[in-house]
Amino acid sequence: MIDFSGICKSYGKQDIFNNVSFRINPGERVGIVGPNGMGKTTMFQILTGEISPDKGDVVIPKKARLGYLRQQLDYYDPEEKLIDFVCAAEGELGQIVQRIHELEKQIAAGNNSPSELNTLGHLQSAFEAQGGYDLKHKAAAALAGLGFRESDLERKMGDFSGGWQMRGCMAKTLLAEPDILLLDEPSNYLDTPAVEWLRKRLKSFAGTLMMISHDRFLLNSITNITLEVNGGHVTRYAGNYSFYTRERVERQRHAEAAQENIDRERDRLERNINRFRAKATKAAQVQSWIKMLDKLEDADLPQDLHFKGTIRIPEPPHSGAETVRLEDAAFSYDGKRKIFEHVNLSFQRGDKVGIIGYNGMGKTTLLKVLAGRLTPTEGSHTLGHKVITGYQAQEFAELLTPEMSAFDIVREAAGGLVPSQRIREILGSFGFSGENAEKRCAVLSGGEKIRLCFARIFVNPPNFLILDEPTTHLDIAAREALQQAINQFSGTVCLVSHDIEFIRGTVKTIVEMRTGGVRQFSGGYDYYMERIAAEQNNAEKSGIQESASATSDSKKDQRRERARKRQEMSQEKRRLEKETGELEKFISDAEAEKAKLMEQWMVPQQGFDFAANQKRLAELEIDIAAATEKWEKSASELEELMVQYNAIHDN
Repeated sequence: MIDFSGICKSYGKQDIFNNVSFRINPGERVGIVGPNGMGKTTMFQILTGEISPDKGDVVIPKKARLGYLRQQLDYYDPEEKLIDFVCAAEGELGQIVQRIHELEKQIAAGNNSPSELNTLGHLQSAFEAQGGYDLKHKAAAALAGLGFRESDLERKMGDFSGGWQMRGCMAKTLLAEPDILLLDEPSNYLDTPAVEWLRKRLKSFAGTLMMISHDRFLLNSITNITLEVNGGHVTRYAGNYSFYTRERVERQRHAEAAQENIDRERDRLERNINRFRAKATKAAQVQSWIKMLDKLEDADLPQDLHFKGTIRIPEPPHSGAETVRLEDAAFSYDGKRKIFEHVNLSFQRGDKVGIIGYNGMGKTTLLKVLAGRLTPTEGSHTLGHKVITGYQAQEFAELLTPEMSAFDIVREAAGGLVPSQRIREILGSFGFSGENAEKRCAVLSGGEKIRLCFARIFVNPPNFLILDEPTTHLDIAAREALQQAINQFSGTVCLVSHDIEFIRGTVKTIVEMRTGGVRQFSGGYDYYMERIAAEQNNAEKSGIQESASATSDSKKDQRRERARKRQEMSQEKRRLEKETGELEKFISDAEAEKAKLMEQWMVPQQGFDFAANQKRLAELEIDIAAATEKWEKSASELEELMVQYNAIHDN
């Protein structure tokens, strides 16, 4: 087991850990969450011995092998081949591989003495005897899962970008199969297919896993314990991220109720002390009350985690029914290699679209073409009637001039056409009120930078938002705030993100980019994954089962039958969509009424009817539970129907 006991660590006046104690049992899969800058990475550095605590002890099992994937790449040899870098993992076999590479370099440099050649021969025999070629096969499979092509395996590490080098480092860390695996933001450099691969790989990992992540999809899929690092403390929750968020609210509610009782008791004791202090006959009782008052401690309220500031996207101006259309579009930067071609897409007003695919498929380029920042080299790009685009680049944070204030950034975007007072109003709607409008970009947090980016975009309010990796630099609370803002925006949104939970929570249409072209799926991410799984399953069953002997008449009968089924399913689809929509509205309204009643209950006004309030709350709980059950049933039926409907449509 891993034991943190009484750990204290500070940098200057900032306490990172204040008497922190917790235990990780063998085989547990731990997600580590909390606001940025609270000490999550410091915890890993203490675990690995890279830094020492100011006080306290850390105990890990003797002879336990640690694997640690950092946010930044460790030292590597730029001349080393990718496959060799990955195979030189920790462990005896990895050491053999490393020694073979060293000897091969020496021999290539002219040092080919008989002893060196003899040692190399022994090492190669040992490599083969210990399953070295199997190791290469495993390394190649891991690299393929992370998006590398077969031709990449023999390329030098120095030929790859930093993001692809980090993927190689991840493959190397996983291949070592350590007893304790530490992952610091493992999905940072991954696209959605690679995140899906990593999820499956980690689910089969047999050791103890500790993972720092802002990726809710990974945290929910993989972890069974959550540690919250916040305000110098570490709190353990016995479940994944979704369990943690529910349990945290529950603990907060109980702690606040306990605090109210403590406050009432404190007031009662103070009143009694003040009332009877002067009476000699009550002296002993007063002293008893004073001791009771001294011993009364406040409840342990959880540290505030909520996103500071708001992301309130203004209501967009009205536009035509169709937002944008690409017809047989292609794009090339050099006139030779096409980034994509034969792209046909159409987005309607209010659509929420997510573009996914491996890195290098041209997702960012497609966004720029949709935004009108690039003109297709073939085909056409047409914006709808009165469509106004708002584009956020992937590198938005890097484009902000460090010495400029938030006010300066938005004023520059306005181009002198918007009065200063209106600029301050816009900044205020995104959480930059008063003095905050004068904060320099150099000191802004990731969440503040994304809010400033939106403020800059909404100087001229768009009705078509195009966002390239908008969750970069954001912690979970800020991602959830952005997700909520996008869902409330009535305009059209098209985004690229590697955060699967963010995609699941915002988009209703998926555009998949792959080598074979671009496909559009009218359904969310889960529906898209079901379709992909069904396609793979059909392919494995040797998929294409055509009846070459089918007669013309039977084909007509089949087409008529498909048309009849489509009509029936369309009617059922409309019914279920209407039903789920009505249930969603009912649940939303009931939740809003419940929240209002809870607010009144927490701060009762004079004449407040507790009994009536409690009765109505109980009724709402029953109604919400029943409606939710109906909604889940209808949504499940609709989802199943859509799979069947699209299968018939595809045929």
